[in-house]
Amino acid sequence: MPTTIRLRIQRRDNINDKARWEVFEIPYRERMNVISALMEVRKNPKTVEGQKVSPPAWEAACLEEVCGSCTMNINGGVRQACTALVDQVGVVKGDAVEITLEPMHKFPLVRDLIVDRSKMFENLKQVKAWVPIDGSYDRGMAAPQDDHVRQLRYALSKCMTCGCCLEACPQINERSSFVGPQTLAQALLFNLHPVGATLEEDRLEALTGEDGITGCGNAQNCVKVCPKEVPLTLAIARLNRDTTVYKIRKWMGLTSSTHR
Repeated sequence: MPTTIRLRIQRRDNINDKARWEVFEIPYRERMNVISALMEVRKNPKTVEGQKVSPPAWEAACLEEVCGSCTMNINGGVRQACTALVDQVGVVKGDAVEITLEPMHKFPLVRDLIVDRSKMFENLKQVKAWVPIDGSYDRGMAAPQDDHVRQLRYALSKCMTCGCCLEACPQINERSSFVGPQTLAQALLFNLHPVGATLEEDRLEALTGEDGITGCGNAQNCVKVCPKEVPLTLAIARLNRDTTVYKIRKWMGLTSSTHR
């Protein structure tokens, strides 16, 4: 039975600071997750060398894998820290459980384990990921929808903009402007909405640009790391077809005049 949890944390005070590693040890307790371990470190932030330091910075809100704010790299894999149980993700070495924590690398660093995920929300604006309305009054019952479509929309709606899929995607890098799988899936979600579909051509137009659907290399890493099991590869496959049909229709002059 382990007696100690050893956290090896990559730290930087800001984006221009050089990365450094600090190691902390806390008493082992059963059923701890990474966030609770970080909270213990915060009580007395002293390294194993006995140096008193500032407490590591991280983000967390819901603690039940809903908000997506605690995403980080844990022992080399991206995931949510709140559902990363020490007993499951840690590596036992002697009487200690060792865990290495790093921030996501595909986003601008704020401090320590905190990154700026703003580009994900900017990408959602780019594809108009919303339902346009012309008022808030009651318009009666919506049109019936096929149950298969409803189930797909529900699965797509579970995305919490955590960033796991972008972190795992090899097409997301400093040389690429690819918007990423999360944006593609959300574009499909709103294209399938009875009212959201009024902006479908605008979304497809955006996705046929240099940073759109053609940026996907079909690595399928995204769907493997998604904590909510969003059908990202299914969404990408469907949008590949939809954007192709859209481009053909546009070439034939069959789309709206907005994009001619």
